[in-house]
Amino acid sequence: QVQLVESGGGLVQPGGSLRLSCTASGFTLDYYAIGWFRQAPGKEREGVSCISKSDGESVYADSVKCRFAISRDSAKNTVYLQMNSLKPEDTAVYYCAASRLRVRLIRFDSRGYRYWGQGTQVTVSS
Repeated sequence: QVQLVESGGGLVQPGGSLRLSCTASGFTLDYYAIGWFRQAPGKEREGVSCISKSDGESVYADSVKCRFAISRDSAKNTVYLQMNSLKPEDTAVYYCAASRLRVRLIRFDSRGYRYWGQGTQVTVSS
């Protein structure tokens, strides 16, 4: 069964850090570009970061540049999103998604992603 599962969300104070994990079952993440998206209440889903399937090229939304970092662990079939210096506006449900297409082609176009996880809640609040 093909499945993506996110984990690592939670409640954190402003300025804190979290590391989200996106683990796949039923397929190998190395053959897919992986994107992280988020959706806050009352807002549209937006792309946060994505990483290519081949050379590790990564892309970040302007709102998270220099704060978030995306990475892969092939041995664990997992992609991570390290989130530092978190702000209240980072509060959202975070989703990971997988695509066979090139990051340069799809970037944060959700239509290009085939598999999606169920999401993990991130709340940044004091």
